Amino acid sequence: MGYLNNSTITVDAILTKKGRELLARGRDEFKIKQFALADDEIDYDLYNPEHPLGTAYYGAAIENMPVVEALADETQMLKYKLVTLPKGTARIPVVRVAQTNIELNANESTVITPSTVNFGGGNRSFGYTAILSDSDCADIVATRGARNSAASVPQFIGDSEAAQSITVSGTQFEITAKELLNADKQVTILFIGNETGGRASVTLTIKKVEIATAASVGPVA
Repeated sequence: MGYLNNSTITVDAILTKKGRELLARGRDEFKIKQFALADDEIDYDLYNPEHPLGTAYYGAAIENMPVVEALADETQMLKYKLVTLPKGTARIPVVRVAQTNIELNANESTVITPSTVNFGGGNRSFGYTAILSDSDCADIVATRGARNSAASVPQFIGDSEAAQSITVSGTQFEITAKELLNADKQVTILFIGNETGGRASVTLTIKKVEIATAASVGPVA
């Protein structure tokens, strides 16, 4: 990670594999149809309405903050998306799930249905994006789709390149544990509201398969 010079307008983008493929083809095949904005870098505690130089300097510390470079890890970027809410909205929409810690044995499944509180009908049209951090441990599918699709492209995350995330979009999701032979393992499922920008995470523990061994029988006299 690094910092960008905020004295000029800068667009720092990381293309997905599909994006690079379309850009390489040329012929105007690479077209940006959707984008999201966030203020992850902003510390609003730095806004100082008591600045001795007056109102023009209340936000000076915020305006001079460095802007971080884009990251390829979609679980770490755009945590605090900018959204447009109806005039008079007094509360920020919050994404919730019934359970934040789930334990599964091999081949067991569970269904998670995210919901949005403080905002009637929130995320009803575009649903939620669910990101499972490690496809070696479990599978995730959307069992109830959204009216419109808004899922992003899976990215490699974590220390191991073999740990590939799975990203799906919908309003209800089924998670199925895989067989682990060496040890229990924890993975994270991140749910992001595609309209409100709210998010909730679930810690999923996959139990290793217990292999029964037969007791050895000694020689018969």
